[in-house]
Amino acid sequence: MKKMIHLLLLLPILALAQTGDDAATIKKISDEILRNGKAYDLLYQLTKQVGGRLAGSPQFAKAVQWGKTALEQNGADKVFLQECMVPHWVRGGQDKAIIIQIDKKKASRALDVLALGNSLGNGTVTAEVLAVADFAELEKRKDEVKGKIVYYNYGFDPTNVMPFMSYGQAGIYRRSGPSRAAKYGAVGVMIRSLTESVANDPHTGAMAYMDSFPKIPAVALGPRDADEVWALSKKSNFDVSMTTNGHFLPDTIGHNVIGELKGTEFPDQYITIGGHLDSWDVNEGASDDGTGIVHTIEIMRALQAIGYKPKHTLRFVLFANEENGLRGGTKYAEEAKAKGEKHIFALESDAGGFTPRGFSVAASKEQLAKMQGWLPLLKPYGTEEISQGGGGADVSPLARSGTPVSELSPDPQRYFDLHHARSDVFEKVNKRELLLGAVNMAALIYLVDKYGL
Repeated sequence: MKKMIHLLLLLPILALAQTGDDAATIKKISDEILRNGKAYDLLYQLTKQVGGRLAGSPQFAKAVQWGKTALEQNGADKVFLQECMVPHWVRGGQDKAIIIQIDKKKASRALDVLALGNSLGNGTVTAEVLAVADFAELEKRKDEVKGKIVYYNYGFDPTNVMPFMSYGQAGIYRRSGPSRAAKYGAVGVMIRSLTESVANDPHTGAMAYMDSFPKIPAVALGPRDADEVWALSKKSNFDVSMTTNGHFLPDTIGHNVIGELKGTEFPDQYITIGGHLDSWDVNEGASDDGTGIVHTIEIMRALQAIGYKPKHTLRFVLFANEENGLRGGTKYAEEAKAKGEKHIFALESDAGGFTPRGFSVAASKEQLAKMQGWLPLLKPYGTEEISQGGGGADVSPLARSGTPVSELSPDPQRYFDLHHARSDVFEKVNKRELLLGAVNMAALIYLVDKYGL
């Protein structure tokens, strides 16, 4: 009994010592990244030497080779390519839209536009514009749609403190707006770009046609031009000439790029860390998702640099084709299932390289509670919250197989200024913020590797 009492008295001391060990290891990881981090240099290479890298393009193939070399040079025990078929949509030229007539009087006002990703076009469509606020108004005015270019003015709700909530609400107009207008005979669609930015940069992004309706061309308007079009629609009738040339080439071979650090105790159990290597063609893909790619490589580099030996095998995955198909994440999960691999956790970075605020998690209540118990160890580096919900697109196929997943949550307020726009370039990324994201992710991976979920 005395031994038992003595052991019980020692437990709080042992727990404190354990916490102290963890804090020391995380501090060591942080110091390595903040002193010697290579993420910013790697991001420069990816954005300036490779550039935009839409799935299926020659630039994406170049990015695959860059990623393989970067993983090899930064300490992976093993690097391999995982083949997957990817769509090959091409923009096909410069997208244009011009207001050519106002109240039956000739006009010539160019609008700043980008064709939506996956949209199809074969030249110029000219028609009167029917401007609607939302789908509800479209339904009310459905008898007016035939032969028109429909403009949706649905924008971000500025009262949402979290912009990702606004993106979720507005995103349906990009994804399904064209087919919903085509149902009533529209010949083209324009949408307000999914952003609250005051710059006039149009934002592209993936849409999907419903096979039962005509596949009409669709573009996004720059925010200031969207304001002008909406204001004009309230007082005048006007026609727009819209030119797009988007089309699909046959599916082609793409690759997930995978690096590993072999586990010392559970080599057949996997923890995945990743971001997506593809981007849209109109920018450098710095924040979406170059930052996630270099976070992934930096975590691996830093763990190797401090001599850390993981218990589980750590997989560092540069996913293919997140933007317009999710073929890379889907293939990764399919291969894992086919091989009977046990994946105990997956962490993604795909929300930019801004100051880290926490993590979103898709896991059981018990797993979430365990992770929240680590907050005192993570708060010194910026993690204020670990909350239920989310987890990231590329790791979502793993989540459907029962793997707990998580995503880094940086400060979100500036992300949609850049998202899918030509302004998403290297110069918009702050080195300090970028490195702090890697610190927090590496710390979480260390804790999951040590204690499991």
